[in-house]
This record gives sequence, structure tokens and C-alpha cells, in this order.
Amino acid sequence: MKLYDSMGPNPRVVRMFMAEKGIELPKQPVDLRGGENRQPEHLKRNPIGQLPTLELDDGSYLSEITAICEYLEEKNPNPAMIGSTPEQRAECRMWTRRVDLNICEPLLNGFRFGEGLKFFQKRIPCAPEASPGLKMIAANRLQWLDGQMGDKDYLCGKRFTLADTTAGSTSAVKSASRSIPPTPRLPRGSPVWESGLRRKRNRCFGPSVRKFRASRLPTYPEYDHQITTGASGSSFSPPPCFGKCAANCFDTA
Repeated sequence: MKLYDSMGPNPRVVRMFMAEKGIELPKQPVDLRGGENRQPEHLKRNPIGQLPTLELDDGSYLSEITAICEYLEEKNPNPAMIGSTPEQRAECRMWTRRVDLNICEPLLNGFRFGEGLKFFQKRIPCAPEASPGLKMIAANRLQWLDGQMGDKDYLCGKRFTLADTTAGSTSAVKSASRSIPPTPRLPRGSPVWESGLRRKRNRCFGPSVRKFRASRLPTYPEYDHQITTGASGSSFSPPPCFGKCAANCFDTA
């Protein structure tokens, strides 16, 4: 298998998931800034041009982060990042769906149609008039999620799961979307702030990822600033903006 990788929140979910499970796969970086993901070679792998994309052993391709992570868990059940029982798996899928549908999608599109419009309008259909409303939805759902956390450590209680990696992947976008009011609705110390979604960057991952990041930063291109060369031959350097530059960070849709 091989993972076609890039910067951005969606590839980050899969890398975090793999790190927690101790999965090592060859990775081929795709130059997003250079538009490599929109070229015929990548469109053969994923006709919608998204990243990440997983090449399977039989030569077929799998995309969509939840599908990729579900497949990797089926192939590598332990440690379980989705669940070891039907009840655990259902709980994780429930929270992953809630976070993805109610927070990630409106938040990412609010950013793409707002701060990232100049970059994205050349790549995907954009509705700039929808940006404020989408951000309002994301802020409302973040507030709702805060009320749901209670005294839980993570979205699924004591378990760090795919739901947390999905939620944590949007933290940089949250910082970049200036129109989403952070502190009045989700004050420092609130349950979501202390959970995977709103905790500080160096605490928003499970223990395996924290250890992994400390020793193997090159596997997380957005956290190191090495020059990375895509298959097209053009190079790009992930900037130290941690997600505030649309042109460099968020072309994963």
C-alpha cells in the first residue's frame, strides 16, 4: 500500500490515525500548491482530485478519510482506534459523523469561501455569500459539543478515537477563520477546550502521536518546514503558519 499525502486537515487525520496505530506506509507527497492533485495522473487515482488517497495492494485506490481509516483498522485491528466491539464502533462512528457533518464541513467551507476565496475560486465551486452562515453553524455546533463533553476525556469517554483525530484536524482552520468567535462561547477551561478539539496543539493528540511527533516530525510535513518535492518535480515548503495560509494548507477538497 501507499499513501498519497499532502498538507491540510484531511491528510492530517489519516497520518494521526496511522501514528496512533503504529502503521507505517510509504508516502508520496502531492504538490497541492502547484496543482498536482488536479492533474490527470492524480485524477486517475481520485477523480475528484482530493487528498489523501490510499493505493491498495491490488492497485486500486481508496479515498475519503473515514473510509481510509476504517480500512486500515480492518487490516490492523489493534490498537483499536474505532472500536473492538459493535458498541464501541457504533459510538465512534456516531461522534465522527457528528463532528464531520456539523463542524468540519461548515468550518472548512466557511474558510474556503471566505479567507481562502482567492485561492479556491479557481479550483472548486465557491459561494462566498454562504461563508458567514457556515461559520455561524460551526460556532453553534462547537458550543453544542462543549455542552456534550461533560467530564469526558475524549469524545468517546476514555478512548482516543477517530472522532478525536477528525475534530482535532480542524483546529488550524478554526484559528484561520477570523469570523468565528472563539473565547466568549468556548472559554479556556471549557470541556471542548480541554478535549481533543480545543486543547493546545501539543496536547490535542493521543499519547502515541505525541511521542511520534517528538521523534518523527518529518512524517508530519505541516509541523516541519523541510522542502518537499512532489511527483511533478516542483517543490513546496510548508510555511510556519500552522494553517493560516489557504494557498499552502487547505486544498484538500
